[in-house]
Amino acid sequence: MQSIKNQVLAPLQPAQKPIVYDAYFKNDRKAKAVVIFCHGYKGFKDWGPWHLVATAFAKAGFFFLKFNFSHNGGTVHQPIDFPDLESFAQNNYSLELDDVDRVLDFICADSNYSNQIDASKISLIGHSRGGGIALIKAQEDPRVNKVVTWAGVSDYKARFQENTPGFLEFKKQGVYYVQNARTKQQLPHYWQFYTNFIENQKRLTIKRAVQELQKPGLIIHGENDTTVGMQEAQNLHQWGNTSELFIAPEANHVFNAKHPYPQASMPKALTDVVTKTILFLSAL
Repeated sequence: MQSIKNQVLAPLQPAQKPIVYDAYFKNDRKAKAVVIFCHGYKGFKDWGPWHLVATAFAKAGFFFLKFNFSHNGGTVHQPIDFPDLESFAQNNYSLELDDVDRVLDFICADSNYSNQIDASKISLIGHSRGGGIALIKAQEDPRVNKVVTWAGVSDYKARFQENTPGFLEFKKQGVYYVQNARTKQQLPHYWQFYTNFIENQKRLTIKRAVQELQKPGLIIHGENDTTVGMQEAQNLHQWGNTSELFIAPEANHVFNAKHPYPQASMPKALTDVVTKTILFLSAL
């Protein structure tokens, strides 16, 4: 099994930022189905046991790519910490969809891993906020064949909590801050985060994407998830035409993992999630 870490997709346009990615695969020059993993809010590709997840998929015969969204706050030289708070403040859902598009363009290019992948078999996995991104992109992009959400959200608009005192203060000040429990930083969000959503609301409505999705989908959620409630998984499943729902017993939002994660094996809950996902993506 080979892992190629901290590779960089350079910006193609002045407004873009680099995307840092890792690729895990068996270096056997055989065509492999591709899995692209999208992290969640305040997430990053090197969080906790994501490397163990990537290894498990590679051992199962997939080409697994995990990446940092370009505006997640990390940089090429510091992909784990969040030194670039200005980029974090400028992030929005549209930029994240553009990032997935850039990754798809890269992986489908003939010169990039073409002797290792089957570009006709591409699946997206999205964790938490990344679940919504994965669903929207799967619906709109014909290159994506299957989609899986892990603890995925079902509604971006609801998270703005419009008309609450906090939202009105956000509008007045043009910025609001959320503490990162890991780094203790105050992470800024600019008002553009909301206005970009409103300007692109139809595209960014997860319910619409799921209702229009005509591809196999798997919705996985932890039984004890207190970050994204179980109802959101049930919503996604009920809206979908072709989805399967799997509730991970006694699992929290990160399937009982943590960061950092020095252990050599995944928690049982995450192992079960990975096994279930591999079976789903392996099915014809």
